[in-house]
Amino acid sequence: MLSIIGLLTIIVIVSLLLSNKVTPIVALVLVPIVGAFVAGFNFIEIGEFFNSGMQSVFSVVVMFIFAILFFGIMQDVGIFDPLINNIIKISRGNVISVAVGTVIIAAIAHLDGSGASTFLITIPALLPLYKRLKMNPYLLLLLVGTSASIMNMVPWAGPLGRTASVLDMDVAELWRPLIQIQIIGLVLLVVLAVLLGMREKRLIAKRLVYDEEDPGTEDPTAPSAEDEKKEALRRPKLFWVNVLLALTVIAVLVWGEVPTGFVFMIGVSIALPLNYPNVKDQMDRIRAHAPNALMMASIILAAGSFLGILNGTNMLDSIATDLVTILPAFIIPYLHIIIGMFGVPFDLLLSTDAYYYALLPIVDQVVTSFGVSSLSAAYAMIIGNIIGTFVSPFSPALWLALGLAGLEMGRHIRYSFMIMWGFSIILFVIAILLGVIGV
Repeated sequence: MLSIIGLLTIIVIVSLLLSNKVTPIVALVLVPIVGAFVAGFNFIEIGEFFNSGMQSVFSVVVMFIFAILFFGIMQDVGIFDPLINNIIKISRGNVISVAVGTVIIAAIAHLDGSGASTFLITIPALLPLYKRLKMNPYLLLLLVGTSASIMNMVPWAGPLGRTASVLDMDVAELWRPLIQIQIIGLVLLVVLAVLLGMREKRLIAKRLVYDEEDPGTEDPTAPSAEDEKKEALRRPKLFWVNVLLALTVIAVLVWGEVPTGFVFMIGVSIALPLNYPNVKDQMDRIRAHAPNALMMASIILAAGSFLGILNGTNMLDSIATDLVTILPAFIIPYLHIIIGMFGVPFDLLLSTDAYYYALLPIVDQVVTSFGVSSLSAAYAMIIGNIIGTFVSPFSPALWLALGLAGLEMGRHIRYSFMIMWGFSIILFVIAILLGVIGV
C-alpha cells in the first residue's frame, strides 16, 4: 500500500510540474502531505518528517542564496566584461573562431549558475556578430546552451543543489569529482565547435539566398542601451581586486574545508562595501538579485519537505523494494546507467525538479540495494541529463534565450537535440572510464 501511495504521490507531483498549472512549491508541499494522510500518518508525525527534511536542505539553501548574490554582484561590477569583449574582437570575421569564442564566453557567463543571466549576456552580445557573418543563430543557441550545461555542474547551480539535498550531503563534496568532467567536457565542446564551425562555413558558402537586411554596418562590439544602463554599476578601478576576490572564493570552494554557504556569505559581505560604499546602493544590488536567489531557495525548501515526508513515511523504501521484485533482475543493478544514457530525452518529458526530486530518489534506492553507491547513481543521472538542460521546453531560461534571439523552440530542438544527446553520451562514457560513474 505504501508503494502505491508513494507512486501516486510522485505521479501527481510530476504531472503538476509538467502541466505548469502550479509552481513547484505548491506541488512539492501539498501533494506529499495528502499522501502521508492517506497512508495513515497524523499531522504531528508529518511535522517531524518536515523538520527532518528541512535539516537536510538548510545548508544548500544558504549556499544558493549567497552564491547567486555573489556572482550577480561580480557581473554587475564588470569583471567578466573585458574578457568577453576581447574574445568578440579576436574572433570577428572568422566563423570557426566565433564558434569557439561562443563556447568560452558562455562558460564564463555561466559562472553564476544562472541560465537567464548567461543568455542575457551572450545572446545580445553575439547575435549581431552571427548575423553579420551569415551564421545560423540556432548554432549560437546550441553552443551557448551546451557550454552553459557543462558549467551547470558547479555547486551553486540547480542540478547539484537538488542532488545534494536528495542525498543529504555537502554540495561542494559532490562537485569535486565532477571538475574533471567539466574540463574534459569544455575541451570536447571546443573541438565540436570547430567541427560545427567548419560545417557552418561550408553552408554559408553554398547559401544562395541571403537576408534582405544587410547587417554589415553593425558593430557587434558597440554597447547597447542595456549596457549603458548598467555602466553605472561597473567598477573598472577595482577590476583586479574583484578578480582576486572571485578567484579566492572559488579556490576556497575547491579546497573544501570551509562550508560552501559560509564562503559565499563572506564573499558577498566583502564585495558589497568594497564596490558600493553607499548603503542604499548595497541594498539595491541585493534587491536586484534577490528574486532569483529566493525562488531557488524556496523550491529547495519545498523539496526538503517533500523528501522528508517520503523518507519519513518509508514510501521511497517501499517503492524501491517492490520495484526490485517487478523489474527483470539483470536490469536493476544497471538502472542508473540506463536512466543516465537516456537523460537528455528525459529533459523533453520531465522538468528539472521532477527529474531530480522524483526520479533520482527512486533510482538511488533501487541500485544501492545491489551495492552501487549513491554517488555513482547521482553522477550517472547528473552527467547523463545535464547536457540537455537547455534543449528542454521546461527550461524558463531557454524560452528567454529564444525570445532574445527571435527563434522557435521546435526548430531549436530539431537542430540541437541529437547533437546534444550524442555529446552527452560521449561524456557519460568518459565518466564511466574515469571511474566517476560506477557500473
